[in-house]
Amino acid sequence: MEANPSQKTVVLHACLGVGHLTPMVELAKLLIRRGLAVVIAVPTPPTSTTDFFSSSASAVDRMAAANPSISFHRLPPPEYPEPDPDAFVQMLDTMRLSVPPLLAFLRSLPSVAALVLDLFCVDALDAAAATGIPAYFYYTSAAGDLAAFLHLPHYFATTQGSFKDMGKAPLRFPGVPPIPASDMPHTVQDREDRTCTTRIGHYARMPEARGFLFNTYEWLEARTVAALREGACVPDRPTPPVYCIGPLIVKGDAARGERHACLSWLDAQPERSVVVLCFGSLGAVSGEQLKEIARGLENSGHRFLWVVRSPPQDPAKFFLPRPEADLGVLLPEGFMERTRDRGMVVTSWAPQVEVLRHAATGAFVTHCGWNSVLEAASAGVPMLCWPQYAEQRLNKVFVVEETRLGVVMDGYDEKLVKAEEVEKKVRLVMDSEEGRKLRERLAMAKEMAAEALSDSGSSSLAFTEFLKDLNYGKTPNDQA
Repeated sequence: MEANPSQKTVVLHACLGVGHLTPMVELAKLLIRRGLAVVIAVPTPPTSTTDFFSSSASAVDRMAAANPSISFHRLPPPEYPEPDPDAFVQMLDTMRLSVPPLLAFLRSLPSVAALVLDLFCVDALDAAAATGIPAYFYYTSAAGDLAAFLHLPHYFATTQGSFKDMGKAPLRFPGVPPIPASDMPHTVQDREDRTCTTRIGHYARMPEARGFLFNTYEWLEARTVAALREGACVPDRPTPPVYCIGPLIVKGDAARGERHACLSWLDAQPERSVVVLCFGSLGAVSGEQLKEIARGLENSGHRFLWVVRSPPQDPAKFFLPRPEADLGVLLPEGFMERTRDRGMVVTSWAPQVEVLRHAATGAFVTHCGWNSVLEAASAGVPMLCWPQYAEQRLNKVFVVEETRLGVVMDGYDEKLVKAEEVEKKVRLVMDSEEGRKLRERLAMAKEMAAEALSDSGSSSLAFTEFLKDLNYGKTPNDQA
C-alpha cells in the first residue's frame, strides 16, 4: 500500500524489532488522525543475517495486516556478504547499509513533510540532508536514557577509563539521578570497543536532527526534560526542540481473537490482589531462575499471574524464537498443584495492557522495557524492577530513583535472584507501608498520564507544536 499523493507524507524509518516497530505504529496512527499520510520504511535484512532478524521480520507482516491505514515500505536488502559475528553490530550495519535505498525511496515520493527516525537509524540523517527533508528522532524509551546518551560524547572527551572497570561507581549526567556504571548498556561499557565507538559517534550526530519526539509525558520525567531543553545534556552545541507526546500505548490486541483466559481468571480475583510477572517479548531467564521465582511466589502467599517462556538454548541469542514452555519440566515438582487456587501460569504471551489495567492487578514484576513501564504507570500499578538487557537497567534507575514508581529486585546483576528476594519484594509491595505509598504515587502517575493525553494536556499540545514545526518551520536548506 502506497501513500496518498494528495496528502503530505511523513516517513517513519524503523529498525526491526517488535519493541521498536510497535511504538512507530502508534505514532503513525496519531499522525493519520491529524490528516497526514504515513509510510513506515523498514529494512529488509540481508539473507546472510537471517538468524538475527528472523524473529523480527515476521512482525512487519503482522503489523501491516493489522493496520491497513498505514503504508509499510520494505527497503530492498543491502549487500552484506560477510556479516559481523556480533548480532548487534549486524543490526547497526544493516541500518547503515539501508541508507542508499532509503534515499532513493525518499526521492521517489512527491511530498515528504518529515523523516522520523528510530534511535538506531542515525546514519539516515545523511538521507535527510541529501533531500532537504527535516529529520526528527522518535525516542521510544525514557527521555532519561537519551539525556545520558547525548552527554556521553562530552563525558568520554573529558574523562579517562571505561565503565566496565568502574563497578557500581555512580555516573553523574545532567537531568538524571546517579547511574551505577554497571547499569550502562553493554554497548558503551568499553570505550576501546568498536561498538562503543560507533554508538558514541551516533550520539554525537543526533543533535543534527530538527527535533526529538519522546514516548513519555512531562510529569513523569520533568527534571530530565528541563535539562534537555536547557541544553545541559549537550554542552557544546544547541539541543533540538523536545516534544513529549506520550504515553502512546497499544490499545489491546483484538487481532488475537477471543478474550484471553487469564482475564477471566483475573475477574474472579479480589481487587489489587494479584502480582503479574512478565519479562517482555524477549524475556529470557534460566531454568534455574524460573525455579527460584516459583519458590518465591509460593512462599509469598500472594496470588500471581505469571507469563513463562522457555529459556533460550544460547543466552546470547535470546532474540531467536523458542518452543512453548514445558511447565512440567521448568517449574518445581508439585508447584502447579500447590498454587492452583491462587496462581495462574500462562506460556509465551498474555494481553499485558489489559492485564495491567485489570482491577485485580496489584503489582508488576517487569524487565523495565519502556513500553511496559508506560503501561504500568498509565494503569497505576507499582513495579518490581528486574532489568535484563539493552537500556532496561537505565530505566530501572529512573523508575526506582527518579519517578519512585517501583522497587528493585536485588540480584538482577548477579547470576541468580534468590527465592527469598522474590518473596521479600512481593510482600513489601503488596503488604507494607512502603507499598501503600507506592500505590499512592502510582495513582498520581495514572492520573497525570490521562491528563497529558487530554485535548489540552501537555502531550497533546506538544504534538500540535510538532505539527506546526512541520508546516511552518524552516528546512535545513533554508537555514543555510
